[in-house]
Amino acid sequence: MARFDLDERFWHGGDYNPDQWLAYPEILEADIVMMEKANINTVTLGVFAWSALEPEEGTFTFEWLDKIFEDIHAMGGNVILATPSGGRPQWMSEKYPEVNRTDALNMPHHHGFRHNHCYSSPVYREKVQIINQKLAERYGQHPALSMWHISNEYSGECYCKHCQENWRKWLKKKYGDLEAVNEAWWMRFWGGTYSSWSQVLPPSPLGETKVHGMDLDWKRFNTDMTIDFYLHEIEPLRRLTPDIPVTTNFMAEGHDQHDFIPLEGLDYGKFSKYVDIVSWDSYPDWHNRYESLAETAMKSAYVHDQFWSLKQQPFLVMESTPSAVNWHSYNKSKRPGAHILTSMQQIAHGSDSTLYFQWRQSRGNSEKFHGAVVGHDNSTQNRVFQEVTEYGKRLDKLAEIKGAGKQVKVAILFDWDSNWALKRGGGFGRPTRLYPQTLQEHYAVFWEQDIGVDIITSEHDFSKYDLLLAPMLYLMRQGTMRKLKQYVETGGTLVSSYFTGMVGETDLLYVGGWPEELQEIFGIKPQELEMLYPDEHNRITFEGQQFETKDYSEIITVQQADVLGEYQEDFYRGTPAVTRHILGEGTAYYLAARTNRDFLKQFYQPIIKELALADSLAKNPIYEVSIQTRIKNGYRYYFVMNFSEDVQTIELSQVTADIETGQTVEAELRLAPYETRILKAVK
Repeated sequence: MARFDLDERFWHGGDYNPDQWLAYPEILEADIVMMEKANINTVTLGVFAWSALEPEEGTFTFEWLDKIFEDIHAMGGNVILATPSGGRPQWMSEKYPEVNRTDALNMPHHHGFRHNHCYSSPVYREKVQIINQKLAERYGQHPALSMWHISNEYSGECYCKHCQENWRKWLKKKYGDLEAVNEAWWMRFWGGTYSSWSQVLPPSPLGETKVHGMDLDWKRFNTDMTIDFYLHEIEPLRRLTPDIPVTTNFMAEGHDQHDFIPLEGLDYGKFSKYVDIVSWDSYPDWHNRYESLAETAMKSAYVHDQFWSLKQQPFLVMESTPSAVNWHSYNKSKRPGAHILTSMQQIAHGSDSTLYFQWRQSRGNSEKFHGAVVGHDNSTQNRVFQEVTEYGKRLDKLAEIKGAGKQVKVAILFDWDSNWALKRGGGFGRPTRLYPQTLQEHYAVFWEQDIGVDIITSEHDFSKYDLLLAPMLYLMRQGTMRKLKQYVETGGTLVSSYFTGMVGETDLLYVGGWPEELQEIFGIKPQELEMLYPDEHNRITFEGQQFETKDYSEIITVQQADVLGEYQEDFYRGTPAVTRHILGEGTAYYLAARTNRDFLKQFYQPIIKELALADSLAKNPIYEVSIQTRIKNGYRYYFVMNFSEDVQTIELSQVTADIETGQTVEAELRLAPYETRILKAVK
């Protein structure tokens, strides 16, 4: 059993960079004292420490890290030890320039920034294995070592000669011969047909930028090459420390775009198969000016649930901030009480940790103003340190929940390939495609009612869910169509929409239009997809009400389906907009238009009732109060979280006990602004 599983505590701590402070021994001594005061039990070491571990080629200086290991162990803490490939030392770039990436303009890069290595470089792979083996040999049996953190936030791509050769090898393995590539990418268009493998280069502004199948395969290739590099990294760790779990931190993105979604550069659905525990870096834009706190919480919840769903087991939050980030246009600090609330949300949705970037703020460079537990004032009396301390104390009282699972009846189908292809393709409205953001709109309906949702890939088992949502699945393989048909025929309820099933594996449209299998599932046939400008709208009828549409209206004809709603305007007035088709023992719904959330709430309510999906602790759930459930040893644990600046009162459907106080909570629960209560169902 891995050491992570043996620790009964939730992990609380984060990135610790003592290598930045080796000239300040008094700081390092104070850190241990302050960690104990803040109820820190886990630190991540070595993320960017390569130059401190190997200041010259072949010269290793581990003594400083030995001391940190012993200090953390003495305080009863865990060490997550990172492999340092995310930031190689300067001497390596100077002596072996091939380790640096080459960009799409064929320009080799100098040493700089971080995580800009070439994943194909034989030299870099050799150097990474050497340092990783040294770390495993020295610390693999240390009782404080609890997990390997492989590199840091893998991302990016390289166009050097090694990567170009690997690109061609990857294509040969996938397609076999050049003619298959020409067919898959439709290279006859603009006369681009390849006659030699040497002509096949990566997509680049210097050459091809309009070949959609090429772009899609390039993204798949970069995922596979990143995984291949990762597997090369962990080889000595698996060999020398087989009982220590490995992870690498996945990412989400928002960056002032009014959204918050998993990073789209790598296929995390595929990558997750190769980590023991999924971990990710959680940085929602709390307290922004463009949405309510509850709306930000909904988006954050969606991402938590997506990372949970990758392996359908507890995950780790590897990075978060106790105060502010430093990369937004406006870097707002968390309001008093918000740190505990937003951290409890991590646990509520399936994390077994709250870890921060970082323990102590750096004195200089790009992240010197990024939030940390210990600020530049080196004080334990400031608000941030005090809230982290309080949160750590509360986490200790929740230890019985660690490792708890979920019981989920609703899933949303997300596909990385489909997202890449839909974003890259021409036509329609470029700014309004918004595939993952649209999935969040559907998700919000269930989040508001405290109904758990998994966000799965097409490789997951559909049969375990009563309701499966698959809107905008633009790229759909034949195998996925068969799975969806079987799911419905055997009793499942499926919801899909416009932009579904338009292209296949290589982003080629299906000959003859919409595939027969999809027509059989939904009992309809799409005819035309109408794009609307931002100020254009149609209206649809549904259950005696009218709802406004936006962005997209698909014109469809009905074959066997029942019409539940019709368009009210334009040349397609009176044509179907919402349909239902009974197939075998199940039901398939089709939404031909994009709507606002008011329609989605009305549409899903009878389905929620029919499938008995609602099971909230609150008799009348409200959007501002989220109640999430984790289950362990037959007990249900409810995290009741007030994502608002107002006092909220909810009426409870059953008797519970407050897990922190032992107090019985019966008919009513009053929550102060930002308050979280953790309740346990009374058997």
